Amino acid sequence: MPQPITGVLFDLDGTLLDTAPDMALAANKVLANHGIPPLREHQIQANTSFGAKGLLEAGFDGIPDHLDFPQLRQAFLDYYQENICINTRFYQGIETLLLTLEQHNVPWGIMTNKPAFLTDLLLPFFPLLLKAKAIVCGDTLPLAKPHPEPLLYASELIAIPHHQCAYIGDIEKDMIAANAANMQGYVASWGYIGEHHSPEEWNAAGVLPTPQDILALLLK
Repeated sequence: MPQPITGVLFDLDGTLLDTAPDMALAANKVLANHGIPPLREHQIQANTSFGAKGLLEAGFDGIPDHLDFPQLRQAFLDYYQENICINTRFYQGIETLLLTLEQHNVPWGIMTNKPAFLTDLLLPFFPLLLKAKAIVCGDTLPLAKPHPEPLLYASELIAIPHHQCAYIGDIEKDMIAANAANMQGYVASWGYIGEHHSPEEWNAAGVLPTPQDILALLLK
């Protein structure tokens, strides 16, 4: 039988925050410099959770051999860093969810593969996120998702046994990490799930239509 859930860890991009508009702006800036048209909406939706690599590969239809991907990625990061919160927003219902978790003293934290320098720039625009009992980034530890170690570390920081934690994310990699960490992984179906993704096949504990559905897992 599954253990009762007493704490929650969240992915950031595509789960708590809709960062796609600003990440797409950065990718489109790089693409425009190489004469490539801007990303289409379905490409943005399907690839934002894969960061610069996912968005640029979608725009170029694979990185051409004559271009240096590290240079492309750095150009993306430079622009994104300077314009990190122009149109980024909470997903509808996230603020209410987090405030409810606070009111019920449910520990929660953030475990994202976003680099720390970008996470540290972005979170102050959303003071509620700074109340997280743990903020673990893609480079906090030597290993990142889908390795389970960052999730295990985050559960230690929020002082909840890993088998009593839920991890909420929007890509298959999140569910792989959750299962490896012996956590209950739930898919945030409001996030960056593309038309060709099949979250029902990701071996998740469940697929959640809205953030409020998380409360049903906790407040029984």
